[in-house]
Amino acid sequence: MIRKCIIFTGWVQGVGFRYRARHAADLYGCTGWVRNEWDGTVSMEIQGTEEAIDKVIMSIESGRYVQIENMDSRTIPVDPEEYGFRTR
Repeated sequence: MIRKCIIFTGWVQGVGFRYRARHAADLYGCTGWVRNEWDGTVSMEIQGTEEAIDKVIMSIESGRYVQIENMDSRTIPVDPEEYGFRTR
């Protein structure tokens, strides 16, 4: 189990990114949150297996209008008390 903080840049707001992220996280058993930022990026903290997190990201990228140009990712401490994935 790992937890990552990821900042996505590109065409990521107003294209269903957060909805797709929440749906994929639920599908692959990940927890965490996703939110739009004032500068046009999207922030996500996601927790799960490395494979599940990769599948969530691939699901988001397969979105019709989503275009991820860059992902700034770092590993952060796991939150053992977290349940579910939410949009902030």
